[in-house]
Amino acid sequence: MGEFVNYLILIAEEGLMYALLAMGMYITYSILDFPDLSVDGTFPLGAVLTGVLIIHGVNPWLCLVIAFAAGMAAGMLTGLMNVKLKIIPLLCGIIMYTGMLSINLVLIKFGTGGSAIASFFTKNTIFNSSLATVIPKSVGGFTLRAVFISLIIVVVCKILLDLYLKTKNGLLLRATGDNERYTTMLGKNSGTIKILGLMLGNGFAALAGSVIAQRKGSADQQMGVGMVVLGLASVIIGISVFRRVKIMKGTTMVILGSIIYKAAYQIVLALGVPTDWNNLIKALIFLIALIIGGTKFQALFIKLFKSPKKREKDVEVT
Repeated sequence: MGEFVNYLILIAEEGLMYALLAMGMYITYSILDFPDLSVDGTFPLGAVLTGVLIIHGVNPWLCLVIAFAAGMAAGMLTGLMNVKLKIIPLLCGIIMYTGMLSINLVLIKFGTGGSAIASFFTKNTIFNSSLATVIPKSVGGFTLRAVFISLIIVVVCKILLDLYLKTKNGLLLRATGDNERYTTMLGKNSGTIKILGLMLGNGFAALAGSVIAQRKGSADQQMGVGMVVLGLASVIIGISVFRRVKIMKGTTMVILGSIIYKAAYQIVLALGVPTDWNNLIKALIFLIALIIGGTKFQALFIKLFKSPKKREKDVEVT
């Protein structure tokens, strides 16, 4: 029984932390209709930056803010490539991700004196210092502090994101994702709105990297491998499973989708599948998520990867 509870705690903990990434991808993919592959670079950016800063004595809670800001800066560059240089979204993400590989590596080696891994197991993090000490480390013999802290961070971020999406700017973000021409007809700059959406999406991705790095006590640039698949699977699972629940917001759906994804992943690992098969397992879960989502999500991906000119033709036809 105790082992089963520990599995549930692990699923909740990881599901909540990765839910931050899922919320970011919900903004870019679901709301903005932008295939942003740069999150594979901005996720480790948040982790690496946090590791380096903590090693040099920066407050771990401040590291969350700095990581979010760094992610937003990276998202802005992705948006500028698309809006100003007219590069298609898919290539913008690939270029940004490729560039981030070097940036993250240089950053971590500069901050650690040449090491490719930033280890800070003995340093203060959001899980073992200041506000965290108010929460009991364990309850009934089960370690729950990390779950509570992750839950608090996710709930705060969800509330703030929901409030933003209700604002005029948030409604324009939704309108831009549905039809850029409509936003332009309203006299608003759809390019600026798109850049802001990418900034928020990548900000959440970097924030997720920061939280997960602090939980692990280390960071490296390889942490970003497969984050696009994980985030998209969480979004698709959440929306597919809970789309009939009218009172549930999209942000809540993707948070629960992240937890379901992690539950499926942990169940497979519990069956004794070797860790060498981890990436294949993630790919299969993503495939199952697409099947569950049906033709709606497959059509969405076809739309996402079309060139801007082709999209305009489709809008004219419809």
